[in-house]
Amino acid sequence: MDTSGRFKIDFRDLAGDEMTRTWTLDDSFFDSLDEQDIKHGQLTATLRVKKKAEGFQLDIRATGTVEIPCDRCLEPMTQPIDAEDSIKVSFGDTLEDDGERITVPEDRPVLDISWNIYETIALAIPIVHTHPAGQCAEEFSQYLVTGDEPADAPGEGDSSDNAPTDARWDALKALLK
Repeated sequence: MDTSGRFKIDFRDLAGDEMTRTWTLDDSFFDSLDEQDIKHGQLTATLRVKKKAEGFQLDIRATGTVEIPCDRCLEPMTQPIDAEDSIKVSFGDTLEDDGERITVPEDRPVLDISWNIYETIALAIPIVHTHPAGQCAEEFSQYLVTGDEPADAPGEGDSSDNAPTDARWDALKALLK
């Protein structure tokens, strides 16, 4: 976790019904969280805290880019990020987080939202993240299947198109006809 205190919100110090904070996030932010998924990035995170009757609403917005490994070639790639999240905060006896609502102790109403910012960014990364076509590392490109060739094309070691096949597959192929 980030121990600098930059991302701590003290709900006792809120003057008025709304507060906004903006941070520039760089590699030091990701290093401080000690996570493996994202190590490099350049983003702007904005937090808007609104006082509500039942507690507070935190609106997080993060925009910028992160550097993550490509799923195909494992080389670094730049992924644009534009993410938003909303969290409800209320007071209670102990610190609890159920994913949608965070309860902070009334005697210590301070919340470090660095992890919430990280999660907002991480959840904006697509499940499959790859370089655009033709931009993967050259040494891996030779092993990639393009859209023009079938995925089951014979390799260089095959000398004959009449290679023996499993009769069960031939029976299944016959069903397609």
